[in-house]
Amino acid sequence: MSKSKSIRDLMARRVPEAAPEAAPPTESTASPPLSGDNAPPAARRAGAARSFGAMWQEREQARVVADAERDGAIVELDPDLCDPSAIADRVPDSTDAAFDAFVEQIREEGQRSPALVRPKPGAPGRYEIAYGRRRRRAAQLLGRPLRAIVRALSDTELLIAQGSENLARADLSYIERAHFAHNMMQAGVARDVIAKAMGTQNSNLSSYLAVAEGIPGPALATIGPAPGVGRPRWLTLADRIKAATGEQVEAALASPDLAGKTSDERFAVVLAALNAAPPPKRKPKAETVKDAKGLKFARVERSAVGVRVTTDEASVPGFGDYLAERLPELLAAYRQSKG
Repeated sequence: MSKSKSIRDLMARRVPEAAPEAAPPTESTASPPLSGDNAPPAARRAGAARSFGAMWQEREQARVVADAERDGAIVELDPDLCDPSAIADRVPDSTDAAFDAFVEQIREEGQRSPALVRPKPGAPGRYEIAYGRRRRRAAQLLGRPLRAIVRALSDTELLIAQGSENLARADLSYIERAHFAHNMMQAGVARDVIAKAMGTQNSNLSSYLAVAEGIPGPALATIGPAPGVGRPRWLTLADRIKAATGEQVEAALASPDLAGKTSDERFAVVLAALNAAPPPKRKPKAETVKDAKGLKFARVERSAVGVRVTTDEASVPGFGDYLAERLPELLAAYRQSKG
């Protein structure tokens, strides 16, 4: 779709609806703070987080079809007018081969599942994506419009919609869930809203936040989403980062062994680098003491705790005893020289 075509014309265009499917994963980058929030609508939740996400997804897809049949709610939008939501739920990964396959699927079959967007507050003519960021990116690459549902959502409703879809996606990694929760906390979102968006209890939310806070931004950016890594190994990495020096962490993140690796493999490289034993301290080289004729009669070894003098009894028999007997005299002379 040409950018010159007005959004009003696009909004008026009715688009045939395809059979609903599980929405593909979204993608995210930065996480600026949200604007002021509105009161959340009443919502029923199942006991388990996965069950809650699945029920919400089924209800949302049924509503998508009903809206499309009633008033053509699915429209085609210029993807360049659709901005990511304020809270990032994805950790970017340049090695995500699945996205290339996803683009090819849309090229061949079209975008079968619509994105969900809202009119962007304070930006007339623009939209904010609740979910469907990968679909939007694919539409940009293919030069196609983004098929989407436009709905007026409060900040809380947008977060719950975004989080509920996350729960329904099996490929969202543990660190991405923790990252999503942490970003909401950093943006000032209330804990009860975060828990609802995550479909979890406050105790589990605390675990997510503990992991996210222990992994600094540079480490997360270098490793990526690591879909095969769960909470215990992320906690291990957080402990090793805490115990390491800044230089050690920087060296691990700059390791040449990271090149060409998948996200899971990069995690393993960084974890192993921070587990390596510190190099043994090199002993200072001993100094050999010679007399005027070049005869070696003693060795001097210096360390952080003192100086060791070893005499060569074979070269100068009895010199060690002589030196030991005169140590008090040498100490007195040393002190006198110091005043």
